[in-house]
Amino acid sequence: MKTIIYEKPTCTTCRKAVKMLQEFDTDFTRINYFEENFDAETLESLLKKAGLKPSDILRKKEAKYKELGIAAGGFTEEQILGLLIANPELIQRPLIIRGGKVVLARPVEKLKELF
Repeated sequence: MKTIIYEKPTCTTCRKAVKMLQEFDTDFTRINYFEENFDAETLESLLKKAGLKPSDILRKKEAKYKELGIAAGGFTEEQILGLLIANPELIQRPLIIRGGKVVLARPVEKLKELF
């Protein structure tokens, strides 16, 4: 079964998730979504499979979140999706897909739901 981790390699939680995947002795593909940016269709599909909305994966402590005025509200889910695509630092990570399931591995132990 194919496993993909969408990550930022310098992220502590992502590194923990990679280690856990290695412990499960499963083959997986790592995608640094800062280098291989999400397109709207892919991110929307991942969120749907995870049962999440774009607003569910916003990193609210990021400076960009405050800078863009997202906290003030008034954004549709479609607009938030566009902001996530344009500003990948706003995306909670890691997102892990295995088979047809996706989890946002925060905390990292959530990835066990895929096995």
